[in-house]
Amino acid sequence: MLHRNATVLASALVTSVTMAHAQVPATQPEVGPKVGEMAPDFTLPGATIDGVMKAPITLSKLKGQTVVVAFFPKARTKGCTAQMTTYRDQWATLFNGGKGITVIGISMDADTTTAAWAKEANLPMMFASDMKGDAGKLYGAYVEGRPVENRLLYVVGPDGRIAYTAKPFNPMVDDAYTDLGSAVKKASGAK
Repeated sequence: MLHRNATVLASALVTSVTMAHAQVPATQPEVGPKVGEMAPDFTLPGATIDGVMKAPITLSKLKGQTVVVAFFPKARTKGCTAQMTTYRDQWATLFNGGKGITVIGISMDADTTTAAWAKEANLPMMFASDMKGDAGKLYGAYVEGRPVENRLLYVVGPDGRIAYTAKPFNPMVDDAYTDLGSAVKKASGAK
C-alpha cells in the first residue's frame, strides 16, 4: 500500500511539474529591429530582371517610399520560389504595382545568381546580395556559420521607421500575404 501511494504521489508530482512547464511559454529573444525603430541602413550589390545593377542598393536612398525588406534563404529553393512568385503574381494588390513601394529580396546569393533567377522567373522586385551577412547581422537574419539567412520580413515606412515585421515570414501560408498587404497599405497611407 505504501509503495502504491508513493507511486501515485510521484505520478501526481510529475504531472504537476509537466503541466507547470506546459503553461510557461518558451520565450526566444526577438531578433532584429522592432516596429517603431529606425530601419538600419545598408548598401549592397543589387540585381533585377534586367541583370546586375551598376549602382548598389542603399536603403536610406529610398526614404520617402514604403520599402519591403524580405530576407530569404536561397534562390530557386521551394519556399523562396513560392514567396517570390507569390509577390510577382500579387504585385498589383500587395505592392500597388510598385508605385511608391519598393521590394528588396535579400539573400547570401551572388548578384549574378539572383539576376538570372529574376529573369527566368520574371520577378519584378530588386534583389540585394548579402554574401558576407552584413545586412543580415543588422536585421537578425544572419546566423553565424550558416551559408543562408533566416526568412524575416520588414516593412519600412516612408519615414525610415520599421512599420511591420514578420519573424519568421511563412511563405506557405496565405494569411502571411494578407497581413503583408495590409501592412504595406497602412505604411504607405493607401486606403
